Amino acid sequence: MAKTKPIEFLRQVRQELVKVTFPSRKETTISTIMVLIMVVIMAVFFLAVDQVLSLGIRAVLGLGG
Repeated sequence: MAKTKPIEFLRQVRQELVKVTFPSRKETTISTIMVLIMVVIMAVFFLAVDQVLSLGIRAVLGLGG
């Protein structure tokens, strides 16, 4: 693999950076809201699974009266 001179490397980086497209403010907001909704849904799901497993283990082991 040939070594690239630092100046040439920076030139290539600049060329690649021009190709980058960043999301708009609206796209970022929508994505953020969707992620937060999914986090809440998954948190509720795992809470429910944890409670069901906890009840099952208590019933099998006879703990908690």
